[in-house]
Amino acid sequence: MLKSFKYKLNLNKKQREYFDKTFGCTRLIYNLALAAKIQYYQSTKQSLSAYDLINQLKDLKNGYPFLKEVSNMTLQQSILNMDKAYQNFYKGFGFPKFKNKHSSQSCKYNQAIDVNLKEHKILIPKIGWINFYRDKPFNGELKSITISKNTLGYYFTSILVDTEIPKLEQINAEIGIDLGLKHFMVDSNGYKIDNPRYFISAQKNLKKHQRRLSRKVKGSNRYNKQKLKVAKCHYKISNQRKDFLHKLSSKLINENQVICLEDLNVSDMIKNHNLSKSISDAGWSEFVRQLKYKALWYGREIKQIDRFYPSSKTCNSCELVNQELKLEDREWICECGVKHDRDINAAKNILKIGTGNASKNVELLPIGKTVKRSIKLKMV
Repeated sequence: MLKSFKYKLNLNKKQREYFDKTFGCTRLIYNLALAAKIQYYQSTKQSLSAYDLINQLKDLKNGYPFLKEVSNMTLQQSILNMDKAYQNFYKGFGFPKFKNKHSSQSCKYNQAIDVNLKEHKILIPKIGWINFYRDKPFNGELKSITISKNTLGYYFTSILVDTEIPKLEQINAEIGIDLGLKHFMVDSNGYKIDNPRYFISAQKNLKKHQRRLSRKVKGSNRYNKQKLKVAKCHYKISNQRKDFLHKLSSKLINENQVICLEDLNVSDMIKNHNLSKSISDAGWSEFVRQLKYKALWYGREIKQIDRFYPSSKTCNSCELVNQELKLEDREWICECGVKHDRDINAAKNILKIGTGNASKNVELLPIGKTVKRSIKLKMV
């Protein structure tokens, strides 16, 4: 099974200059290839293959001699990445965009590479051995090495290996999860986890730095220094959120054999401008993504139910649907006499539907399948 390990690089000045040059060359090839593909389609109504574009690299190197200074492997991979992004457009994803030097940069190597774990070094064509900070060991067959640079100027390597991941021991534990904004997660056992709201908590400090940035002359040294401070704020928020999501998803995978949750349509939900900031800050999509791949690694099962199932309005005891229940009603009493906490009741219903213990038939969605219908939210 393929698994990647990410480490921070310890580069000298020469190595940083080489990778910056490589990033620039791969970005140029990506943009030229995308422009050629668009122009060819507009003139012929046919698609230009990645193979045809790679065959033009030799002529491009005559026009741009500096392309010869970097590995040809990274240039070819840049074309393949562009072609994959173009093909994904026909699968429902957004149209590929032209790259710029102000965003994160990366280049990929899949040949003539090696890793020395004892000395914490990796071998890259045309530059030789470079050092990295290793914080966790790994083993397996080396597949590729990706070098990346974020907006703060930090360099990282992502080492992809084909390795055997030991499955966790099977346990007799099932859980239903209801994701929300006030509480990030409420489970069917009645356990509630507060939403940390990292972005909203840091918003005051972030606004201060952004306000100072707006008063600087664009392109000046002070502007660049202040821009770096804004980027550091976003970087910290991102790391805090990832740490929270990884710890929570790993805990759920370790403690449960079956995890049931709703198939939320986050992309449509964030179109509500009253909720978009809170939903984006929560990171539901990333949390579900982590649960899915960790379940695949460790032999767990993820079940998603239809997003339009009224899990909050349905009594988990008698299965009566309370049509009059409003969003502001956090607790309600069913006609059968059972008192419900709205979120805990929803989590219990999700578990019943996911495990097939409900009397009503509700569609279970295969992992990765989505229903293209929109839903409107009225309030937080």
